Amino acid sequence: MARIILASGSPRRQELLRRMGITDFTVRVPEVEESYPAGLSPEETVCYISREKSDAARLLCDENELIITADTMVFLDAQRLGKPHDEAEALSMLTALSGRKHRVCTGVTVRQGEKALTRTQSTDVYFREASRQELLAYIRGGEPMDKAGAYGVQGQGALLVERIDGDFFNVMGLPVVLLSRMLAEFGVTLLA
Repeated sequence: MARIILASGSPRRQELLRRMGITDFTVRVPEVEESYPAGLSPEETVCYISREKSDAARLLCDENELIITADTMVFLDAQRLGKPHDEAEALSMLTALSGRKHRVCTGVTVRQGEKALTRTQSTDVYFREASRQELLAYIRGGEPMDKAGAYGVQGQGALLVERIDGDFFNVMGLPVVLLSRMLAEFGVTLLA
């Protein structure tokens, strides 16, 4: 089997690869400016950035290595919610999400040499109504500060989520079923 390269520094993506049964992989993080053309849909945006990451990672890898890149974004009414710059911005984001549905989109690219596949997964997340006091308490814990949309569903942020329609792991940053199907197209079968 080809050596697998995860071109992401995300601890959550590393954890999810291990959960999938992929324990022998190398992390190489390319330098990529996460900008994209205006006018793209949420799904087109994450695919664009995932491909940009893949193109950059290719320069760090051998032709026979299997490269995985991903980009996850949170969208509320088609507006992107990135990582908050400070606690005030985190509160603003969480207040906007409170009691509403939003979408989490991930673009995934798997590449080996000239062959590259890019696919996307979208998941709808419904937040319960949360009081300002609850949101401030969550923010004080520090968890929102390095997360798109200012929450982590795998942590205390789960207390804000009423329900999820779609792939739970996508909300964590890596849609595992989609990735397993993509890997199969490169001859990597995880349940064999």
